[in-house]
Amino acid sequence: MLWSFEPNRFVVEEAADLPVGRALDLACGEGRNALWLAGREWQVTAVDFSPVALDRARGLAAAANLEVEWVEADVLGYEPLVHGYDLVLLGYLQVPELERRQALEVATTATRPGGSLLVIGHDLRNLAEGTGGPQDPGLLWTPDEVRHSDFTVARADTAERHVDGQVALDTVVRLVRLGREV
Repeated sequence: MLWSFEPNRFVVEEAADLPVGRALDLACGEGRNALWLAGREWQVTAVDFSPVALDRARGLAAAANLEVEWVEADVLGYEPLVHGYDLVLLGYLQVPELERRQALEVATTATRPGGSLLVIGHDLRNLAEGTGGPQDPGLLWTPDEVRHSDFTVARADTAERHVDGQVALDTVVRLVRLGREV
């Protein structure tokens, strides 16, 4: 399935005012958020397991004359640079809870002190109160599961996303890693 070239609105809301730096987009799909960040002069590494999605992303990047480091890898086995990124994005990863925890561990490891970790996913409340998204509750996020002791919460809520005149509910969490850069 081909998605839009436009970035996710929650990525725009949370990252537009962050200082430009190094970004890691985990489970990037066709790269719409990675491309938006690159267009704002971020140095972006984007990771996905799908060669088809990455080929599409490379084509979009070439057409827009944007540079992104595209990495074909499963997020769960990917080993990012420890504390190497100012922004780590984990968007709409739809895996069971244990694998979500593993993905969060990869993401937290990659986030540098003072850097942001942004997690966006279909919210568990969407099953009863929203539309679309996975129908298996085991694949859905909640804001509380994203919290981490090494981070402070900048945002943690269930947000509305309008889709074809209907409302979907998403978990949107931005955490900021405690400590200072060394």
